[in-house]
Amino acid sequence: MIIKVNSLLDTVELAKKIAPKLKRGDILLLTGDLGAGKTTFTKSLCQSLGVTDNVTSPTFALLNEYNSGVMPVRHFDLYRVESILEAMEFGFDEYIKNNDGLVIIEWPEVVQSLLPSDTINITIRHLGENEREFCVEGIDV
Repeated sequence: MIIKVNSLLDTVELAKKIAPKLKRGDILLLTGDLGAGKTTFTKSLCQSLGVTDNVTSPTFALLNEYNSGVMPVRHFDLYRVESILEAMEFGFDEYIKNNDGLVIIEWPEVVQSLLPSDTINITIRHLGENEREFCVEGIDV
């Protein structure tokens, strides 16, 4: 399904529609160019899941964990990860195997072969200053 948004408020509303459909064990893959809005969408999604922590990009930390919402959220940013081996060295595969909440992965391409086939995929295209196109697969919106 393709959804166009024209503002940050529209992005928040989209996250509010998706959040109740997510369940423990889900893996959400976010793809899109730099600045497309992956982290912004993640912040809105986490807020919709009741996360009260400050949601930030884990670009340098690789992983941020949030436990204040309706389920644990593990937010990965794999932009700087160059190989599956590197991902496995910090235990990425264990997070996937033992997923008791929601795993959100920005830049998932490098670990694609470690992921199950039933992931939720959201591709974000930057169309203009506040305009985005979300291509959502694996969940009904």
